[in-house]
Amino acid sequence: MSDIKEARTLTLEGALKVLNAAIGEATRIGQPMCIAVVDTGGNLLAFGRMDGSKGLSVTSSINKARTSALSGTPTGVAHADVEIQVTLAHENRWTNLIGGIPIRVDGFILGAVSAGSGSGAQDIAVARVGAAAIEGADMFADFMPQGAENSGIIRGVMPQAKV
Repeated sequence: MSDIKEARTLTLEGALKVLNAAIGEATRIGQPMCIAVVDTGGNLLAFGRMDGSKGLSVTSSINKARTSALSGTPTGVAHADVEIQVTLAHENRWTNLIGGIPIRVDGFILGAVSAGSGSGAQDIAVARVGAAAIEGADMFADFMPQGAENSGIIRGVMPQAKV
């Protein structure tokens, strides 16, 4: 076993490339966004708050990017039954809101990008365009949200199965 492992992370230049691509997509769809790009440790590298985006999305977009970078998965993958407990366990810095995607190339998490202020579908679409600015980035095409935002679960009540 080695004492050292190989690691890679986004540079500021890469983060700005991601940010600008995401801003371009948000502009194209007509939805002002808050967009955050972080490194492998969840540290903010680049951020943009577009005119007309929601002020509350500043914090949530940074938390989405941090969550994606540190977990290595898109946000929204935790089941609704545990998302509040996990958020509290991480001192409100973890979120299950849809819109964060890790930037993974050749098996290495380089960082993450997130978007906020639109619907979950808009947020993840904008984040994916941002991630795609890095050559070879995984688009997590098989991502299926599990959280309350998309599951129909409201305050711990499961929707009744249709028989």
